[in-house]
Amino acid sequence: MSNPEFSGITACVFDAYGTLFDVHSAVARHSDAMGNVGDRVSQMWRTKQLEYTWLRSLMGRHADFWQVTGDALDYALNAFDIGDKTLRDSLMDAYLTLSPYPEVRDVLSQLKQRGVQLAILSNGAPNMLGVAVASAEIADLLDEVLSVEDVGIYKPDPRVYQLAVDRLQITPEQISFQSSNAWDAVGAAAFGFKVAWVNRFAQHRERLPAQPQAEIRTLAELLDLLD
Repeated sequence: MSNPEFSGITACVFDAYGTLFDVHSAVARHSDAMGNVGDRVSQMWRTKQLEYTWLRSLMGRHADFWQVTGDALDYALNAFDIGDKTLRDSLMDAYLTLSPYPEVRDVLSQLKQRGVQLAILSNGAPNMLGVAVASAEIADLLDEVLSVEDVGIYKPDPRVYQLAVDRLQITPEQISFQSSNAWDAVGAAAFGFKVAWVNRFAQHRERLPAQPQAEIRTLAELLDLLD
């Protein structure tokens, strides 16, 4: 069902990791080598990855997302006493080509046919995003791939969301922003985007000063939301 709050949308901007790309697919590809701790390693890897982006932003000690991702993986592997460097390198390589969620290409294709501008706005470093987009075979559908490296700080700093406004040359109210990360959805809503929170994992809403205008379970629901 369409949502009147999303009227006048001319661009859809997507978070990448967790929204378009399955962040747990890297460990899943090496599940045999991880034994029975694979899921817990993957969850810790993701948690520390996000924590390090926030902490580095607060400390004013920026490093790109590749460095942060490696540091977070090292923490997780150490926590589970996994010292296999070959496995560590394989996991990092796998993170470059994370599996897209199954509906991604079809949704982007349909939005493209409607004449909507399409962009990624991500914490990812440009080289990471370039490889991920190529691997997922969605490069032809995107008008822009935007990285926080252009401003040197991570989401949810407002300067990151401003990148989309500046590059697409439209107002925040004309942008529908999609993220599976509740904190990112809130940050984007606080900035002024119309936000569809892709709540893939049945999370609870954040208790913060702004809220997304819509909650969907997969990106496929975005098509009806914008009708």
